[in-house]
Amino acid sequence: MRDEQMASSANSSHRAPARPLDEIDRSILHMLQTDGRASIRSVAERVHVSRANAYARVNRLIDDGVIRGFAARIDQERAGQGASAYITLKIVQNSWRTVRDKLRALPGAAHIALVSGDFDVLLLVHTKDNRALRELVLTRIQAIDEVLTTRTLLVFEEQDLEERDPKEGPG
Repeated sequence: MRDEQMASSANSSHRAPARPLDEIDRSILHMLQTDGRASIRSVAERVHVSRANAYARVNRLIDDGVIRGFAARIDQERAGQGASAYITLKIVQNSWRTVRDKLRALPGAAHIALVSGDFDVLLLVHTKDNRALRELVLTRIQAIDEVLTTRTLLVFEEQDLEERDPKEGPG
């Protein structure tokens, strides 16, 4: 779709609030979460609207920043990233933006969140193996001046919830 437009609206911190979503919008979102490659034709057929209406709704969801982009869900292990971990960080107060930018640049960084509780930042990383993970934590993350402490939680198994068969129900 319009990659530049999606990127600019996703990065815009001063945008108007999204318009309220109706059941058709929610159905479109669910369908695109399950299959981001779904055609407008198939979206229109599944939610029982015209192609023009489906196209307009998807574009509105993109323009409003509800849909931030489209991406492939990767099996990290099959892609050569055999080690995954959540790393918790305590950081210097008011250094979130600086730390976020440095963490974003790390190889294998997949998700970064500023959180409340016993630590400040939760970082998900994927690396080739435990040796690469150790190197990432000890020489890259702990070398960031604003990082006070880290704790590494190895991921033994993971499952994207979006991959669940809708017929299976919750859990």
